[in-house]
Amino acid sequence: MGTMLGTIERIWRYPIKSTGGELLDEAAVDTRGLAGDRLWAVRDAEGKFGSGKNTRRFRRMPGLLQLRSRYPGGAVTKTPELLAPDGEPVADPTSYMRRYLDRNDVEVAREGTVSHFDQLPLSVLTTATLDWVRAAVPGVPADERRFRPNLLLRTPPGTPPFVEDEWFGSTARVGTTLRIRFERSSERCAMTNDAQQDLPHSPQILRAIARAHDMRLDALATITHPGRIRLGDPIELT
Repeated sequence: MGTMLGTIERIWRYPIKSTGGELLDEAAVDTRGLAGDRLWAVRDAEGKFGSGKNTRRFRRMPGLLQLRSRYPGGAVTKTPELLAPDGEPVADPTSYMRRYLDRNDVEVAREGTVSHFDQLPLSVLTTATLDWVRAAVPGVPADERRFRPNLLLRTPPGTPPFVEDEWFGSTARVGTTLRIRFERSSERCAMTNDAQQDLPHSPQILRAIARAHDMRLDALATITHPGRIRLGDPIELT
């Protein structure tokens, strides 16, 4: 038996990159990551993808986090639905996005040869680290949506914050079939502070992470053996 890390408390998928995601009870995971995760993005005329930051591949497009996306009936073979801030699905995601962003050069596009991922395919965040964030910024609403993990892992009582750092370089079994390798943590950007739905803008969160942990939070993983995961599945180092 390996070391038990915890159990899956929530599974998140983000069909359209940089929008709010959807909660799942179970999901297939292949070498690209959660099936359908960030498979679509808002793309501009220069080929850059809508994000919370400006980089070589990404263009900051404020307001995307006020929107959500989901696959109708959970079918990743279909084009995802885009939900307006009031939670209602829009008829045409590209037309809506052009009005919403006041930009005529954007479209909601499926991933091509350039990856939509900022870094690696799978992000895992522990409740131990999330509890630390809440304690570090009292009075500021903070839940895992600010950090956009795929998996929120319920860790045993007494688990220290940033325990994810101890896993880097190790492989783990998730449920019965999925195998992953923990590689490194995410470097956080201003998107962590951005308002989304019922979470207000707050620069205190990123400042706290910068002071305590060099802007890094979570565990990023690659997929060594595809599989299927469900709520309540254990994650165990092998």
